Amino acid sequence: MRIFLNDIQVHAHHGVMEQEATVGGDFLVSVSMEADVERAGETDCLEDTVNYADIALLVKQEMAIRSKLLEHVATRIAKRLLAEFSAARSVKVSITKLCPPIPGLQSSGAGVELTLRNL
Repeated sequence: MRIFLNDIQVHAHHGVMEQEATVGGDFLVSVSMEADVERAGETDCLEDTVNYADIALLVKQEMAIRSKLLEHVATRIAKRLLAEFSAARSVKVSITKLCPPIPGLQSSGAGVELTLRNL
């Protein structure tokens, strides 16, 4: 089964430019997880699935740790999701930096997307 949480809005201080470290910027983070949670469909118990609130908290905690590269942040989030949720088979994390500071660029965002699998 796929569990997802789309467009978690976060203000964070990621980027290589000094202004990004100081002022920060706005980001959208989406998580999609393939997980063994079929039992929850039968039991209707939260304990048998992955709680969206736990995913959101983990994402916010990792986004609060400054990184220069979104690749680094996405990898940290994906690895931690796989480590903390034993039901997870794979995770996909996408991070979009809204209004990236690129002179002359008019864009709704730039970012990265990463998929990791449990071995």
